[in-house]
Amino acid sequence: RFCLLHVLVSLPRMATGEEIPPALQDSWGDFWLFRFFVNAAGYASIVVPGFLLIQYFKRRNYLETGRGICFPVIKSCVFGSEVKSVHPDDGSLPPRAEPTESSTARQVFKLLFCAAGLQASYLTWGVLQERVMTRTYGATETDPGEKFKDSQFLVFMNRILAFTVAGLYCALTKQPRHGAPMYKYSFASLSNILSSWCQYEALKYISFPTQVLAKASKVIPVMMMGKLVSRKSYEYWEYLTAALISVGVSMFLLSSAPNRHVSTVTTFSGIILLAGYIIFDSFTSNWQDALFTYKMSPVQMMFGVNVFSCLFTVGSLLEQGALLESVHFMARHSEFTAHAVLLSVCSACGQLFIFYTINQFGAAVFTIIMTLRQAFAILLSCLIYGHTVTVVGGLGIAVVFMALFLRVYARNRMKKRSKKLPPGETPVQKV
Repeated sequence: RFCLLHVLVSLPRMATGEEIPPALQDSWGDFWLFRFFVNAAGYASIVVPGFLLIQYFKRRNYLETGRGICFPVIKSCVFGSEVKSVHPDDGSLPPRAEPTESSTARQVFKLLFCAAGLQASYLTWGVLQERVMTRTYGATETDPGEKFKDSQFLVFMNRILAFTVAGLYCALTKQPRHGAPMYKYSFASLSNILSSWCQYEALKYISFPTQVLAKASKVIPVMMMGKLVSRKSYEYWEYLTAALISVGVSMFLLSSAPNRHVSTVTTFSGIILLAGYIIFDSFTSNWQDALFTYKMSPVQMMFGVNVFSCLFTVGSLLEQGALLESVHFMARHSEFTAHAVLLSVCSACGQLFIFYTINQFGAAVFTIIMTLRQAFAILLSCLIYGHTVTVVGGLGIAVVFMALFLRVYARNRMKKRSKKLPPGETPVQKV
């Protein structure tokens, strides 16, 4: 056992050829790979019994033979109550209201409201995320303070508030009749938890601007996977924008190398965690797309995913004894409590703004707003936390966001052109 723990602790140093930062040497239990397996074991203790129960009810043909007060609950969780919709678009989003000449001012106001809400929610969320994961709490002249280390507790805080907001929204507004088996939300929930955890943990090893650019460049592995696995075809502008994103990210990373220091160095662990974030996040969106073939609204999706997210995270935290430890940390540092609560509020409000913006103005406008948000997030992070960006790095950032805007513009043009195609023709698949 001692040898195994020694190897786990030594992995980051062997991979990067550098000394492990003192903040990460506190104990072998703080190493991200060990924490990942511990969290995964906690989720497995819930997933495995749930899987066995589902298989048991299906083998017993419980839908035909079941009786009693538990029947409606088991039916909803295991079997659902409706068949899938013939058209994937049915029930996923309400018809988007088209602006008219008489309501131009109102549409402009709505657009400004959506843009301001998205920017405020996610810019604040990004600044707080970096503050919580990279800075100490309770520092004085004699005491260096302590860092908060449990990323899973932050994920739990975000999900419990999102679950509450979505539940209240579904209770107060009219929603489509729900038909999907509840257990199917658990797949998206698990990948969503892991992607969020990787995102928080990565900030211990890489700078926030690097993380933002890595998120912007995830279209590249998505295209590669589509080409290799699904044999998809892409337009020339998709290859061009992917190449520009690669060049921009490379310019930023290479220009940052001479001026790096311990707190912002891009390590091997950070790269692995970013890759994990991209993989898990891609699975989440694709699984949610598949679930939308059932008749449901986005807020119902938000509610269903967050139900299981709360179950998984609180179960894992209780098994590890980390829930009480995090609560004690909150009691010791009121500033952290305020940051964690505000982080959750921004996350929940941001999700609602996403649904509202896409409903009112479509995905293209939403993508433009969120692309601008990423650029502003890098700027804010550099101003507040002192990240240095060279001229070459700044040009790299500009190239990345120019490519993203070009991608949005070209995709919008292709969608308009595809609407004019003859009935028998279909456009090339896009990422």
